[in-house]
Amino acid sequence: QAGPHPLWNGIDDGARFYFVHSYYVDPEDDSLTAATTDYGIRYTSAIARDNLFAVQFHPEKSADAGLTLLRNFITWNP
Repeated sequence: QAGPHPLWNGIDDGARFYFVHSYYVDPEDDSLTAATTDYGIRYTSAIARDNLFAVQFHPEKSADAGLTLLRNFITWNP
């Protein structure tokens, strides 16, 4: 987690999420970074801005942390 966001509520910093591949995009604006992943290199794995939140991993396959993220998304009211 790169900073506080309502979708991270109840998720430990450093929680593990399921990735299928190693594709990633570096945002030009670092303030958009909501999470980073360190897997040989450090890269952006979630971005957030206003009412948008996008992840590069599969929350539906990420056990309790993923279910919490999805639950937070469903109840989020930006």
